Order: sequence, then structure tokens, then C-alpha cells
Amino acid sequence: MSELTKIILPEKDMPRQWYNIVADMPNPPAPALHPGTKKPLTPDDLTHIFPMELILQEVSTERWIDIPEPVLDVYRLWRPSPLHRAHQLEKALDTPARIYYKWEGVSPAGSHKPNTAVAQAYYNKKAGIKRLTTETGAGQWGSALAAACSFFGLECTVYMVKVSYHQKPYRRSLMQVFGAEVFASPTDRTEAGRTILAQDPESPGSLGIAISEAVEDAAAHADTNYSLGSVLNHVLLHQSVIGLEAKKQLEMVGEYPDVLIGCCGGGSNVAGLVFPFLADKFAGKDVRAVLVEPTACPTFTKGYYAYDFGDTGKLTPLALMYTLGHNFVPAGIHAGGLRYHGAAPLLSQLVKEKFIEAVAYPQNPVFEAALLFARSEAILPAPESAHAIKAVIDEALRAKEEGKEKVILFNLSGHGHFDLAAYDAYLGGKLVDLEHPQELIDKALAELPQVEVEV
Repeated sequence: MSELTKIILPEKDMPRQWYNIVADMPNPPAPALHPGTKKPLTPDDLTHIFPMELILQEVSTERWIDIPEPVLDVYRLWRPSPLHRAHQLEKALDTPARIYYKWEGVSPAGSHKPNTAVAQAYYNKKAGIKRLTTETGAGQWGSALAAACSFFGLECTVYMVKVSYHQKPYRRSLMQVFGAEVFASPTDRTEAGRTILAQDPESPGSLGIAISEAVEDAAAHADTNYSLGSVLNHVLLHQSVIGLEAKKQLEMVGEYPDVLIGCCGGGSNVAGLVFPFLADKFAGKDVRAVLVEPTACPTFTKGYYAYDFGDTGKLTPLALMYTLGHNFVPAGIHAGGLRYHGAAPLLSQLVKEKFIEAVAYPQNPVFEAALLFARSEAILPAPESAHAIKAVIDEALRAKEEGKEKVILFNLSGHGHFDLAAYDAYLGGKLVDLEHPQELIDKALAELPQVEVEV
């Protein structure tokens, strides 16, 4: 059985509940704070942009939350996603490690993002909402929400980070195919966007700016809510289907991972894979978890663990997380989904408490790893996912040096079919390895809000 290449979980065995890691964390998570009063947030504070059922999931301490049947009906279009044994990559590396990857690029949007987009669209439709607003970096999240809104008959407005809007025009086209309206952020449609453009008319944009615009847009219209593709507790909850399926699939071949790896921007794909396994780690199981980020946006490896805003315009609640500062504007690297200044508070806490490790890589070694993977496994990975692949290759080569068998599981969170311009730049020797200057990081961190907290 362990020689299988594709491990397919029968549709009848698809998870029917999401796993909430908050129920098992050794220490309770810190509360989010109101951006004005800096007092702990209450569910009522969020009702102007989120439906109540998602708000209740955000603060839930229940271990298992049922997945609604209409969400399962849509999930069945691509779930359960396959688990692959990377036989060809193992041969190319001549490693004793056994490498598995959860292949999330089979979804309608080509990434893991629909796992939460479908759920969020469902709960908003149920609450009587007509339109959702959101931001997107590389376009994977925007594509996912646009598709989810089309499933449930909602309108969708996407603020796409300007540098990605121009780098990835066909992601924009895909969102429009699914029925969304897409704007290059910052725009002149919102006060947040106009403020940024007044300061820098050539601003490349950032996820923090795009979030400000989407939140402002939603808050100004009674029939509109805001939808976020990462960071929040309920988003990570919905993504747990990835790890829950992977656990069952590995059981089918008698395996259990020694190392879990995922790329990290806001944290949704790595949390989705890792959190169901961390439940075992809390109970004493020996398993490592590693998140991988770019050196151009080193949130975990160079950021500060503090309360900060999730957006540049200071419209969102304050969250205790690793951050580079809400005013941080990262360089326009091609892994647009990894260009966020902050990270999921739950993931941040687990890194702080050393249940998860963090590493960072520059662009060129990441794309070198992506080419090796594509030429061995014949799947073109998204630049975001390629960060995980780089760490996987390093782990596999370390196993070879040590002469140890090791089971490595990673989340191949999306395909790179809309990212060929990035691959073209790499093949043409035009990619620059960027490391965000420490003085700019220090400047952004100096502008953190003043909140007294023990960390």
C-alpha cells in the first residue's frame, strides 16, 4: 500500500466536521481588541461586516463544528483532494525520506482557498447578505471567493493588490469569469485608498491596504459583508479539512509524518494541514511542524509578537500576532499570497510557544526547488507553494546526509498556471533575491499601537 502514488479517500469518508484547535491548545488564545477602545472585542462589534454564525465560530471553543450539507455538496466537486506520494521527487533527490503532498490545486480556483470561501459564502447567503467584498494578493483567494459567490448567488467585489493586478492579469480574468468586479488597490473608491494615493500616487499596494478598502466598502453598505481568506480563527477552522483528510489517507498506507510543512502568508494553508496533527503533538506525539515564508516578508523570522491592526487603515480589530507593522509595504515578489505584514493569531501563538518552527527563503532558491518538483512530479506549483517545496527538499537532503528514513508531509496548496510570468522571469535570470531592509522593519515596528500585554 505504501507504494501507491495517489491515495484517494472515498467521498463517503470526507470529513463532516471541522476541527477547532482552540479546544486543545495548552494555553487559551489572547482576545482580539476593539480598534478604538482597545478593550476585548465582543461578538456584537463584528456584526456590521460578518454574519453571526461566523462570529460564533470565531470565538468558539468547541472541538468539532458540523459542516452544513450545502457546503458539503459544493466540497464534493473536488473533495476529498488526493494525497500523492512523491516517488519521482524522492528518486531525483536519492533520499531515504518518504515524501507525501496534499494536492489542493484540484479545486475550482486551483488552490486550498475554496475550503473557506464556500463556507463563508454559504453563511452570508443564509444571513440575507447580497454582496461580499474582499482583498486578494496573488488572486487565489479572490478567485475562490468569486467562485463561491457564484455558487450561492452573491455579488462579489475584489480589491486586488495593484502589483499583482498587473503581474497576474489572468487571475483577474478568472475572477471576472466567475462574476466578480475587480479593482487594482489602492483605488479612489474608498477613503482608505484615496489617503494612500495622496501619499504615494505610484503605490504598489499591499494586502493591508486592500483589506482597509474592502472593510470600508462593506461597512458602508447594509446588504454587504466582508470576507477574509486567511488569519481569522474561523478561516483556519474551515481549512482543517486538509489535515483531517491527510490523516485518514496516511492511515490507509500505514504512515504518520515526522515533519509537516506548509508555506505561510496569513497562515491558512499551513494551519489547515498542521492543526489536526498538532492535536496529537499536544498529547505527546513526536511530530515537527514547519512554516515557510519569503525573506522579503519575514513576518515570523524577523517580526515582533505584539498587538497590531490587520490593515493599514486601522479599521480592523487588534490581534496578538507576529507582525512587521501595519504600515509595512513588502517588495513585489511573485509569491503575492505571502506578502502580508501579519499572521493568524492562533498560528502566531503556537510559533511563540514553539509548537511550530519558522524558516524563510529568498526567491531564486524557491523557484529552483519549484523547477525540480515540476520536472519530477509534472505539477507546476504556485510560487507560494514552492516555498514549502524548498523546505521539503532541504529536509529530504538532510535525511539523506543522516542516513535516516523520514516521512515528510507538505501542503501543495495551489497550482502555478497563472504564474508563468514569474517562471519566465526566473528562467530568464531576472528574479532578484530580496531581503527586506532591517531599518524599514524597525520603522514599521516603531509604529505599532501601544497595548499593554504580557507576551
